[in-house]
Amino acid sequence: MPEEVISDTSPIQYLHQVGRLNLLPALYPRIIIPEAVAAELAAGSKLGVSLPDLETTDWILIQPAPHRVVLPLVVDLGRGESEVLAMAADRPESLALLDDGLARHFARRLEIRITGTLGILLKGKQSGHLQAVTPVVRRLEDLGFHLDRSTRAAVFELAGEA
Repeated sequence: MPEEVISDTSPIQYLHQVGRLNLLPALYPRIIIPEAVAAELAAGSKLGVSLPDLETTDWILIQPAPHRVVLPLVVDLGRGESEVLAMAADRPESLALLDDGLARHFARRLEIRITGTLGILLKGKQSGHLQAVTPVVRRLEDLGFHLDRSTRAAVFELAGEA
């Protein structure tokens, strides 16, 4: 059975905005998003943010998050991140796509496998779906994607573009 991949808003948003959303279905046949992520994408679209139309992406499946609360005391996580963590916690073999640092911290504590936009770019290059990571990372940074120097250097090194 293919691994279940559960995505937060930011990997979908950023990959779409840099013209690399095609990496998701190329790497993962199906992406599951919780209802809160679908709502965030719809709200952003209504505000004029460049986001994909979920009606035309047959590889994205919207599902309700489990009703149990995974992180009841964490108030700094958005509803999307919380629902991604809840879904992934209920599916031990899943992979969560998260960029938010706090969400990634809690995912590690919950022993949830994670990757994010940068990991997707690296996997895209390794699998031959992307020629170079550097120009895409620069475009991400132009869009406001926060990346510290050491992470940036590590990504370029892993991509063989240091």
